[in-house]
Amino acid sequence: MPMFDYYCENCGHKFEELVWSSTVPDEDITCPNCGEHQAKRLLSAPAVGGSSSASSHSSGYSGCSASSGFS
Repeated sequence: MPMFDYYCENCGHKFEELVWSSTVPDEDITCPNCGEHQAKRLLSAPAVGGSSSASSHSSGYSGCSASSGFS
């Protein structure tokens, strides 16, 4: 379930909404501030998955080494 950022054109409130499907039309999203159905989806940066660099360093993993590459 993706999380989307929305902007209500009625009251100007910005909010996040957990949407069951990316095909849900904006007209079905209700503003939590004013209760109107005038929300527009905003462009936002995608979340990056996987392990963070902090967790890889704390586990002792140092990434690729010269001995594990192709010769």
